Amino acid sequence: MPTTTSAPLKSNSRAKASAAEIVREYGPFAQPEPAHGVTYDGRNVWVASGATLVAFDPDSGERTRTLNCTGDAGTAFDGTHLYQIAEQRIDKIDPATGKILATIPAPGQGADSGLTWAEGSLWVGQYRNRTIHQIDPATGTVLRTIESNRFVTGVTWVDGELWHGTWEGEESDIRRIDPASGEVLERLEHALAGLGVSGLESDGADLFYCGGGPTGKVRAVRRPRSASRA
Repeated sequence: MPTTTSAPLKSNSRAKASAAEIVREYGPFAQPEPAHGVTYDGRNVWVASGATLVAFDPDSGERTRTLNCTGDAGTAFDGTHLYQIAEQRIDKIDPATGKILATIPAPGQGADSGLTWAEGSLWVGQYRNRTIHQIDPATGTVLRTIESNRFVTGVTWVDGELWHGTWEGEESDIRRIDPASGEVLERLEHALAGLGVSGLESDGADLFYCGGGPTGKVRAVRRPRSASRA
């Protein structure tokens, strides 16, 4: 069995902080249901809204698909299949039919939040436990754990950068962390009350798609240009 390792997510008062630039808002798509997990399949953005998974075109904002799948937390896409946290399990879903192809246990047993796919693994946020787990997508075995000092919501990887959302009280941000040390490197602050981040996913380029929790909306937020992309 793989050894579980743990790295503390360190506070860094010198971490670069800037205001989150909201480029566009979408939805709400399934009011009064909140927006939970968010993912991107290269063409459509998917948002989990309780009893359904809704896909929409980020260019037009128009809904393109609706699947009757339980989704009360994070959503991910591995290039072929969707993965969806549904209470105490993670479902592997055929995006064409909505059929559940396989199921693994969720590491938080119902306390899970964000979900993303990277490096052949699923990465699962644990909200109140303030952790991020790397898990085996076939078995659910925890391979690695990173500890946070904030409630963890959505999780995403892009260009080797690990980002996650936080939402604690009236404060919410998106932060980039060092995946080896856990140090907080950069934060995008949501300065306006009520603009919390639930789900989080990168488009692989310049945008983050952020679930807006009880608003039922999804917001596109500009990804800052790092030194490596300058």
